[in-house]
Amino acid sequence: MRWVNQERAVSEARAWLACLTVALCRLVAVPLAPVCGGELAGQTPRATGATGDETWLARAQAIHRRILTLDTHVDIEGRTYATDALDPGIDNPKLQCDLVKMERGGIDAVFLIVYVAQGKRDAHGYAQAMAAARDKFRAIRRLTERYPERCALATSVDELLQIVQSGKRAIAIGVENGYPIGEDLANLRKFYGLGARYITLSHNGHNQICDSCNPRKELGDDPSEHDGLSPFGRRVVAEMNRLGMMIDVSHIAPKSFWDVLEASRAPLIASHSGCRALRDHPRNLSDKQLRALAAHGGVVQVVAVASFLKAPPPAREHAIRRLAERLDIPWKNNRPNLRAVKKQKRRQFAVAMKRIDVEFPRATVQDFVDHIDHAVKVAGIDHVGIGSDFDGGGGVHGFSNHAEAPRVTAELLRRGYTESQIAKIWAGNLLRVWRQAEAVAAKLQKPAPAAAGTNEFPAADGTPLAQHPSIALCNGRGFSKMPAPSRSAFRRRFLPHRTTNNAGLKRLRLSERGRHRITCSFAGWTSLSVAFLTG
Repeated sequence: MRWVNQERAVSEARAWLACLTVALCRLVAVPLAPVCGGELAGQTPRATGATGDETWLARAQAIHRRILTLDTHVDIEGRTYATDALDPGIDNPKLQCDLVKMERGGIDAVFLIVYVAQGKRDAHGYAQAMAAARDKFRAIRRLTERYPERCALATSVDELLQIVQSGKRAIAIGVENGYPIGEDLANLRKFYGLGARYITLSHNGHNQICDSCNPRKELGDDPSEHDGLSPFGRRVVAEMNRLGMMIDVSHIAPKSFWDVLEASRAPLIASHSGCRALRDHPRNLSDKQLRALAAHGGVVQVVAVASFLKAPPPAREHAIRRLAERLDIPWKNNRPNLRAVKKQKRRQFAVAMKRIDVEFPRATVQDFVDHIDHAVKVAGIDHVGIGSDFDGGGGVHGFSNHAEAPRVTAELLRRGYTESQIAKIWAGNLLRVWRQAEAVAAKLQKPAPAAAGTNEFPAADGTPLAQHPSIALCNGRGFSKMPAPSRSAFRRRFLPHRTTNNAGLKRLRLSERGRHRITCSFAGWTSLSVAFLTG
């Protein structure tokens, strides 16, 4: 059994206490099952027949009324999302996730995704990516503003729990692909300010942060570019730790995965990934990765993309392509773009797909839970969750939208999972990791204690010294070589309360401890060094 430190144990206890509070606030009559996280899963044989299926489903629906449920990956369309053209407030046939389907399936919270495809890494490409990201941030805000009585934005674990307790759906934000932040960590902080609480470091194609598991030849990608995490990527990981943003390793190359695992001080998530042992696909995690993710305290959110769960027969894809061509439906992102056609064609396509599904069966909810089962057996019950990838390619037979979410729980019940284990899979494990990311950030943001024998002068405006432009300008140079405006700015911001003559400051350098302290020498006090702590 892995050793679990005290801090992690406390974090888990807090997460489970919060989930219990949500359950109690719903005032259900059925008592919660005892917490038995160490129980073995998958031991009960499946029931057969319609009556058995209905019984399992009824039990699952009752469980969804008692536990907290969370899906970590749902894509959106930016410019039309949460408008009359694509309204998530109705039972929308164009969407796998909307407020109606969430309510019907007992889904309490989702991470809506700010996704930007990989493009050229130049000033124009970064500017376009940032604009596209902002469109999707605005779209998510439109949803919460359009239906404030039904949903609200969650930017912390506590906020999410409070929203769910109030009877609303909690909407959190994830960013898929770190490409839009460009090469400026200030953009990372902007995304945090807009509500992003995790970032998938890359997507299809290498970026400035790390290598992807799917290089793109059309972008000029070699099999490997950075040999894992780039130097800038290491700065991104450190800043995400400091901010309290969860780091998502779905889509990144195996070498990138190991680099991030080593660099991060907080547990990692894989927001939508499958198990490579069951389906040998570059997007899936090996057993070695699953064990390492768990040992680091992280969680894999199992994805419901059929091609990541089970190899589709080539004849099936060929049949779907022929159907799309016959109905004049455009092909986009390796699938029919149903949003681009009218309702009549969508209906014709759906009818024809039923025949294709019979002839060439796609992945099912059983295949999806096979991956959950495997991840639990390899990583442990405390390190597995659900990230459907709905509206971005996700959906299997039996779990094709959020209204069908209880079918996943019914399958877990058939395999012997207890209610407490199901609660961990549906939300508890992810909330624990999120809360641990918050705890790591709180530690990193806490000012360092003053060293003995030094005089501490915090910045007058609260700006960390290492981030102040005056410091950046003078680093490694004498104070007298700084531009006059910067010298004045430094005196005004950092030394206004000093009783000595500020003009006497003649030299300032970052010490070898760099980000931790800055040493200043004053005229007439050449033997005195004053330490400014940067926090």
